[in-house]
Amino acid sequence: MAEPDYIPIATLNHYTYCPHRCWRMFCLGEFVDNQYTIEGASLHDRVHTQGEGQREDTWQIRAIWLKSEQYRLIGKSDLIEETDGRWYPVEYKRGHRGEFDNDELQVCAQALCLEEMTGKPVTLGYIYYAQSHQRQPVEISKELRQQAIATIQSIHQLLTSGTMPPAIYSPRCKGCSLYSQCLPKAADKVKRYQER
Repeated sequence: MAEPDYIPIATLNHYTYCPHRCWRMFCLGEFVDNQYTIEGASLHDRVHTQGEGQREDTWQIRAIWLKSEQYRLIGKSDLIEETDGRWYPVEYKRGHRGEFDNDELQVCAQALCLEEMTGKPVTLGYIYYAQSHQRQPVEISKELRQQAIATIQSIHQLLTSGTMPPAIYSPRCKGCSLYSQCLPKAADKVKRYQER
């Protein structure tokens, strides 16, 4: 497969959640809605009303495109804010804070783009969880940056090679809209049977 010019920022979230899901979505073009994806799409439809405005001391810009030449990333932001010359991304999510770091990596990727576009360091981002109506701060630390950059490299490799990662069953599978396509428990049984 030819490497795409840019990878969508959202692939970091999908890849970190499950490389097999990311492969199905971005190599095969498969996608199936479920309750969670529909709720998320509805939230983003409301959030992605283009515009900008002042809110107290904060300048807010909604639904603008972010891009990084260095990391070959592109994606639409939910909200970018600027206060006292400091920029930070705000990513909206439908549920509540999860136990995985996939949302944080997506915010970090937005911060990398924002740094390149503004020429200013971005050390903080936020995730707004609609279910709890609260923002969770995301420190754009050296460790998170390194993890994001390594994930970006893995995604580029996945999209270039097109090689299917194994479908591995985990608690994350319960909410996955592509569960019936991948059937990780069945794949595991077949693998164990073949190893006999």
